[in-house]
Amino acid sequence: PCAFRRMSFVVPSLGLRRTGRRSILHAMEAVRVVVSGRVQGVGFRAFVVREAARCGVTGHVRNRPDGSVEAHAHGARAALEDFVAALRQGPRAARVESTAEQWYDGAEAPRDFRVTG
Repeated sequence: PCAFRRMSFVVPSLGLRRTGRRSILHAMEAVRVVVSGRVQGVGFRAFVVREAARCGVTGHVRNRPDGSVEAHAHGARAALEDFVAALRQGPRAARVESTAEQWYDGAEAPRDFRVTG
């Protein structure tokens, strides 16, 4: 029998993925989430970075001057939905009062997830 080596690669600029012997193309999406409540000084940004890694999304997170936290994430829709659900809950020390989401096409996804401010 012929053995095929399974390969996977991502072309971030196109938001396309090719896996294995057949081509599976996934459109990358993105979401901007602003989380309000007691979300600064409680490890919220570190929590966001951990959740991004768990969900397999890329992007960035930052504290905003008004006391909220803003995250931009890029990835597959299902992964982003899991990510947003985690942000709605937050870490134990936080108290999330509200989240505002803005979904958009994620044509130019960053390579990783990082804290920017």
